[in-house]
Amino acid sequence: MTSRNRSSQASEGANSLSPRRRTVVKAAAATAGIAVVAAPLAAALPARAASDAPAFLHGIASGDPLPDGVLLWTRVTPSADATPGSGVGADTEVSWTVATDKALTNVVSRGSTTATAASDHTVKADIRGLAPATDYWFRFSAGGTDSTVARTRTAPAADAAVSGLRFGVVSCANWEAGYFASYRHLAARGDLDAWLHLGDYIYEYGTGEYGTRDTVVRQHAPTHEIITLADYRTRHGKYKTDTDLQALHAKAPVIAIWDDHEFANDSWSGGAENHTEGAEGTWTARQAAAKQAYFEWMPVRPALAGTTYRRLRFGKLADLSLLDLRSFRSQQVSTGSGSVDDPDRTITGRAQLDWLKAGLKASDTTWRLVGNSVMISPFAIGSLSADLLGPLAKLLGLPQDGLALNTDQWDGYTDDRRELLAHLRSNAIGNTVFLTGDIHMAWANDVPVDAGTYPLSASAATEFVVTSVTSDNLDDLLKVSPGVVSTVAAPVIQLANRHVHWVDTDRHGYGILDITAARAQMDYYVLSDKTKADATSSWERSYRTRSGTQKVERTYDPV
Repeated sequence: MTSRNRSSQASEGANSLSPRRRTVVKAAAATAGIAVVAAPLAAALPARAASDAPAFLHGIASGDPLPDGVLLWTRVTPSADATPGSGVGADTEVSWTVATDKALTNVVSRGSTTATAASDHTVKADIRGLAPATDYWFRFSAGGTDSTVARTRTAPAADAAVSGLRFGVVSCANWEAGYFASYRHLAARGDLDAWLHLGDYIYEYGTGEYGTRDTVVRQHAPTHEIITLADYRTRHGKYKTDTDLQALHAKAPVIAIWDDHEFANDSWSGGAENHTEGAEGTWTARQAAAKQAYFEWMPVRPALAGTTYRRLRFGKLADLSLLDLRSFRSQQVSTGSGSVDDPDRTITGRAQLDWLKAGLKASDTTWRLVGNSVMISPFAIGSLSADLLGPLAKLLGLPQDGLALNTDQWDGYTDDRRELLAHLRSNAIGNTVFLTGDIHMAWANDVPVDAGTYPLSASAATEFVVTSVTSDNLDDLLKVSPGVVSTVAAPVIQLANRHVHWVDTDRHGYGILDITAARAQMDYYVLSDKTKADATSSWERSYRTRSGTQKVERTYDPV
């Protein structure tokens, strides 16, 4: 079954739940009766030579930098029929070369492995023995064919005094909704130590089934909803043909975590909103297929098999705890349900929460960064002021942090959040910054211990949320010009959420996180038009948190 009618499902969800952003997309599509119109399709794979020699059609990449190493990745196409997910193609020896110069004359590492159909002809090479905080260049070769040459960079030594770090930050890239110009602009900078992808690197829906503002800008593959291992491999392969994505992978190492769309919408440990048990197989099989394809196609080095939570260190300046908020979470509950406060429900799982708390407490770096796929800051709505809304919610058995709008976020798992924030406060753990994607909007937030009494109560951390690369946000849903919705919505959101310093509900783009000992600053950049391959980029705003404050403040110049 390639797809199913979700109009009734979206309608039922709108009646019983506060509409989460993805349900809003489905409901809007059903109401509008979106028709997929003819649009420019993604460029076809390059024509193969008559000799049918091996080719590197999906680019090369690196990821998870360490002080002494980095993980290299590619996918070789040994023959024209060996397309991603096909399960065919000859075993092919693939070698790599790593050097300190772009011409690859000063070689520091060589090696080879065999790419097989069992791993979809993907290749990973975990290179060690490199120098810290150093640029390297690398290339893959197979059957007389060389890939392009790409740059990567190692992390600083664990005990190094680091003056600054700079990361690109992105999330939520829906192929059919537009072009990945954000990746192109990040690749053009040339000043990134690495870039963070905070989830929804791919989307699982069939053609036209997920928010595209009434227009499929370019069609993905396969055209049906992805369910099997072959499907997930094919979709990953399609994404990796994007030239802007290839360019960014070739300029700096990526540090990636997954969110739900690498699996299926609103996924949890035992299922997903966008999965029908039986008709689409078992969730266990689908989740396993999605994870296998992800680890085949992404330069990610999991600390534990089957999960993306892990920790990287960048000298004495910062460490980065990366979370997996899909593999262990309890099922989402209805908005307005008091069960969001149930201590038996979890978004992290016990082991991961204990690991996060222990790592934050033991950290000796100036900054503790947390790669976080869904927003941790409370997001409450209501006509009452926040100081009245909290007590009323407790009286009525509603969420104690206010009326949660999106229970797929930490708002749906408030006991985990309270435990984590109390841990930060009781252990005087400062300079914790959550880096978040998912919600298709840009935010700059304090993370209050008690949202109902903020700002009189303390802020335990800060949070920078980046908007989507292409996935629909509020102006797309309402089909109005960028900025129109934000002008109305932002003041209402901030009135009910006094810890929110800024929110942009409308634009698409990326962030630049710049860190020094004195402050962590996020510069927010926006695209001129996500549907244009040549979209321009411009700086919109910047916010920072000064060391020791646990508060966000606006700054008027990008780094």
